[in-house]
Amino acid sequence: MTQALDPRLVDRVRRRVIASGAAPTPGRVAAALREEGGGLRGDVADVVAQLSSEIVGTGPLAVLLADPAVTDVLVNAPGEVWVDRGQGLEPTEVRFADDAAVRRLAQRLAAGAGRRLDDAQPWVDARLPDGVRLHAVLPPLAPGGTCLSLRVPRRQVFSLAELVAAGTVPPEGAALLARLVRSRCPFLVTGGTGTGKTTLLSALLSLVDPAERVLLVEDASELRPSAPHVLRLEGRPPNVEGAGGVSLRDLVRQALRMRPDRLVVGEVRGAEVADLLAALNTGHEGGCGTLHANSAADVPARIEALGAAAGLARDALHSQLASALRIVVHLTRTGTVRRVAEVCVLWRGAEGLVTATPAWTWDGVAVDGAAGPAADRLAVLLA
Repeated sequence: MTQALDPRLVDRVRRRVIASGAAPTPGRVAAALREEGGGLRGDVADVVAQLSSEIVGTGPLAVLLADPAVTDVLVNAPGEVWVDRGQGLEPTEVRFADDAAVRRLAQRLAAGAGRRLDDAQPWVDARLPDGVRLHAVLPPLAPGGTCLSLRVPRRQVFSLAELVAAGTVPPEGAALLARLVRSRCPFLVTGGTGTGKTTLLSALLSLVDPAERVLLVEDASELRPSAPHVLRLEGRPPNVEGAGGVSLRDLVRQALRMRPDRLVVGEVRGAEVADLLAALNTGHEGGCGTLHANSAADVPARIEALGAAAGLARDALHSQLASALRIVVHLTRTGTVRRVAEVCVLWRGAEGLVTATPAWTWDGVAVDGAAGPAADRLAVLLA
């Protein structure tokens, strides 16, 4: 049975390890424990492992993050920890001693990512060295106690065939998406949070011709395409002094100078949309990315809002959008079921505004999808 650790002992050992200035290896943790006179019973190695986790790891959350099925770990309160294993949120038996323990963990993780989290800066959004995405909010902004959210990057890259087997897309839809990749037609994968946008885009990029050079631009490295010639550029948040930040917009500009065959923006959510549209209007075919949107029909308005933040006038934005992006692949999530709901063609109307017209739709029940009003336009684009 795992032995409960005295929080005061943990704090003393932590201080001793930090004061030594050396790397907090298990051996040094064990030495600090002996120097603190920690009375041990049972398996010493188990106690040292617990201490190491408390001092430099993710504490009580380590066992959850080690589960390969876990995609999200959410701490709402010391006694309320939830996980998502792909079947929706479920409570766990993991508990913290008190809110101070949750706060210490959140601050330690933030510090490990080079970020500040305290009363003067009561929230943080950062990526940990192992790729886990961290978000935390301290009281009084979170009146119920420190809130901690950890999103685990996908460890497995699914093929398009595996997504068909999982019911994410029907065989006919998979063939359509494969044609989309081969056509080098620029597209966006859209949907709400947790609908599987990154998973689908990774699967589609795995179909890219091995001879093509793919440039991935992301805030946090999440895309994992099985392609031989992939280069990654990753953004960097400002340090604790507020300096040294590198935005996606900066990285998109750098990527254009690296001779990409395909430029991929992991998630379009800011002013980088202006540079992406400009790039796709200057001969960079096959570009793609993901975008949060409630529906495919909302995509033009969503891009318009992002373009306004980048200083693009509405007319200029729609002119660029009309010639830069052609297709939207939209995903939905109902309960635990994630699926491709529709493929739409972006088309500029007589008023000069771009709209998304369905070319293929799937309700998740029928064996195959149904053709939409823009099916003929889609066929021409993919020819």
